[in-house]
Amino acid sequence: MSLIDADSQALECTRVYLALFFTFVAAFYTARILFLKQREQRNFVFPGNVCSDTWWNHLAFRVFRVLIWGVCVFRVPFPGLDTALVMLPGLESAAVIGTGVVLLSLSFAYVLVVHFSMHMSWRSGIDPCGPATLMTGGFYKYSRNPMFLGVSLAQLGFFLALPSLFSLLCLCIGQVFLHRQIRSEERHLAQLFPDTYPAYCRKVGRWLTLRPGSAH
Repeated sequence: MSLIDADSQALECTRVYLALFFTFVAAFYTARILFLKQREQRNFVFPGNVCSDTWWNHLAFRVFRVLIWGVCVFRVPFPGLDTALVMLPGLESAAVIGTGVVLLSLSFAYVLVVHFSMHMSWRSGIDPCGPATLMTGGFYKYSRNPMFLGVSLAQLGFFLALPSLFSLLCLCIGQVFLHRQIRSEERHLAQLFPDTYPAYCRKVGRWLTLRPGSAH
């Protein structure tokens, strides 16, 4: 098999994988949120007040999640859609695409582990009434935002798995709104825990601290 054939085959296999992957992600989180809400009789999603920073962040994430899912699904029966996505020829290699698929998959698996490790403390958005306690153990010993770290890596994985102007735009915009959400959550936690949160920030980095206690 020639290198060109290998690259083409990788792109075609990834076409189906991405459609299945994002369909599963959408189904999982929809079912998970409905299940938690039904069982606990309370909300787990907090977009914030209309037109607030967090509301715009939440809206942007929802729009792009639907857009990415739709594009990946429609790419299967309509391969010609790739032309509109403006594929990046220099990155359409089996090595790059394969790296993206692995990174995307591992990042999502990591996000799931973090998600379930939080138990009932997990929220989407900022709960105006919580959290009751500041989480500093487990994954939070190494990152102040372990969930967002996984999401950020998954965004990079998607770009590599579908190297195009479309996915590059998703990556850039996704990183901007991810950072905006992190800043909003940091302000919220600083207000809730004016003594313990600054001390925690001095020990643990925003993204990753390999040696807890030495963030700065």
